[in-house]
Amino acid sequence: MINTIYISSKIENISIIESLVDQLSREYSLGSVVYGNILVALLEAVTNSIMHGNKMDPEKQVKVTYSLTDEFVEFSISDEGEGFDFENIPDPTRPRNVEKPNGRGVFLMSHLTDELVYNKEKSEIIMRFKI
Repeated sequence: MINTIYISSKIENISIIESLVDQLSREYSLGSVVYGNILVALLEAVTNSIMHGNKMDPEKQVKVTYSLTDEFVEFSISDEGEGFDFENIPDPTRPRNVEKPNGRGVFLMSHLTDELVYNKEKSEIIMRFKI
């Protein structure tokens, strides 16, 4: 099963993503740890797409595609931005970066997912969670 939703780049549309995760959790009996990991990582990815990728332009869309198997739930998040240098995000745990606001979302996503792939050509992040 593959589903896709589109949201306009308004920060209040994060509630749509929260509702989606709640719905998936109920339908597929996701455990509390998996639910929490998905919720935080997906909210970070969508927030980054709205704020940084689409620069909060409500005319631009964030696309969220998701699928479930017996083993994984996978999300693909893409926006209409130019992408970013995924390999060179500052590590927010290093002392010189602790006060900087950049890099925390990607850091969280990489630690909460079982697999994280970034496709700059499509301005897309793919996250996979074991269920």
